[in-house]
Amino acid sequence: MFTGFKSPCDEGVIKAAASVEPCSKQVGRWVLAATIIGSSIVFIDGAVVNVALPVLQQQLNATITDVQWVVEAYALFLAALILVGGALGDHFGRRRIFALGIAIFGAASVYCGLASSVSHLIFARAIQGVGGALLVPGSLAIISAFFPGEQRGRAIGLWSGFTSVTAGLGPALGGWLIGHFSWRWAFFINVPLVIGVLAILLFRVPESKDAREKRNLDWLGAAAATIGLGTVVYALVESNIRGLGDPFILAAMAAGVLILAGFIVIEHFSSHPMMPLQLFRSWTFTGANLLTLMLYAALSAAFFFLPFYLIQIRHYSTTAAGSALIPFILIMFALSRWAGGLINQYGAKLPLIVGPVIASAGLGLFAVSPNESGYWKSVFPAVTVLGLGMVISVAPLTTTVMNSVSVEFSGIASGINNAVSRTAGLLAIAVLSIVILNTYGTNLDRRMAALNLSEETKAMMDQQKIKLAATEIPAVVDPSERSKLIEVRDGSFVSAYRSVMYILMGLALCAAAFALFMIKGNGSEVRKKQSTPEL
Repeated sequence: MFTGFKSPCDEGVIKAAASVEPCSKQVGRWVLAATIIGSSIVFIDGAVVNVALPVLQQQLNATITDVQWVVEAYALFLAALILVGGALGDHFGRRRIFALGIAIFGAASVYCGLASSVSHLIFARAIQGVGGALLVPGSLAIISAFFPGEQRGRAIGLWSGFTSVTAGLGPALGGWLIGHFSWRWAFFINVPLVIGVLAILLFRVPESKDAREKRNLDWLGAAAATIGLGTVVYALVESNIRGLGDPFILAAMAAGVLILAGFIVIEHFSSHPMMPLQLFRSWTFTGANLLTLMLYAALSAAFFFLPFYLIQIRHYSTTAAGSALIPFILIMFALSRWAGGLINQYGAKLPLIVGPVIASAGLGLFAVSPNESGYWKSVFPAVTVLGLGMVISVAPLTTTVMNSVSVEFSGIASGINNAVSRTAGLLAIAVLSIVILNTYGTNLDRRMAALNLSEETKAMMDQQKIKLAATEIPAVVDPSERSKLIEVRDGSFVSAYRSVMYILMGLALCAAAFALFMIKGNGSEVRKKQSTPEL
């Protein structure tokens, strides 16, 4: 399947600094197979889980806070530990850590599929996040270690293309499995892939590691980042129940912010920081990461809330909801090479302004699309425009991040940018869930006030606000009143959903503003004289 590649091997162990001769093409093919399938597991899982959330909410009688944690528990550990995962691979062997991440992810997937309650599912998702933090940095690191410079680009291109296809097909397949069997298959689908990757890794892929002197890992920084982010996210998510003004929520928020401030102090004084602060002396590097924060916050939140709208309001099947974003994936796959060429023609800055602006237009189309229109007139245009905006943005953004620091720091710069994109989704979902819940509640109260409802019915509806569009209509109401309450519930959710999409539109425009005012020249600023300690 994969032809034309050779892998440098030195009796099964590759050292980054060593000069080695290329070995058989077969090894290169197995390396690509393992890294493509391994990465696809994460991409498929993330997309399929979003499709499963509305069904999971109904079948496990979960609130919006519960389903938030299903996503946030995973994203928290992935975002906080991803830099440590990359360092562990360099130190102890990339294949070993990649395989460990795959194994943990697979075991946690089984746990997710067997979970008997939302709390068990959330815990299992947290374990998945740990596995993902070991797995995600490993795929490209293994490719970079095994393929020489002239073949590395082609290998990464194949990796990118195949993972894009699997990411597009995954939600459709997952939606079909959920619709015909159970939401549990959103997790069980990972198991055969995990077994296949482990077999390839153990028997066909040689080990590689960093030949340089071993460095101490920044465990203190990792702990501070995890605890700080976790505390802030916990306060934001739980405020849906307690309220933002609750003393416990305020105390937790303050504690989280203080711990994150402590993380910055730790990184400043650490001899081997996981996030070297000196890199942020580059105005372009800082701007690119702020752009990443805004743009990926908008994208992650849009993909989180969209399935609820499609399934609970538009009454899409899980298969149809899973397939709704396929145009987005196809655009990313088909136009990535073209978008990469824009850098040579226009530089990176102009695409980083235009791309987020187009993405904001796509998010705006989600906000204004009429509920009664079919897919091709409502969802498809929004997905297509959003995909076009993202494909214009991604390659120039990666190039800008890599070019804004000197070559020896390119790996850590890429890792930081990856962590920022994960953190963006983590925080965006937490914050905007507060917005959508409060907007929904306000709209629901206002619309119910116009109906002649009994106090008992109002109280029962009020108790279920936290379920949003999954709010159940009380059984005591008569049929005519039931239809009005359904209309009120759905209308309140649509208003809240549209408000969030307008906010996401604003975030994308902020991303364009960061490109305009912070990214210098053509986005290829390079800081050749870094005062960062050797990494």
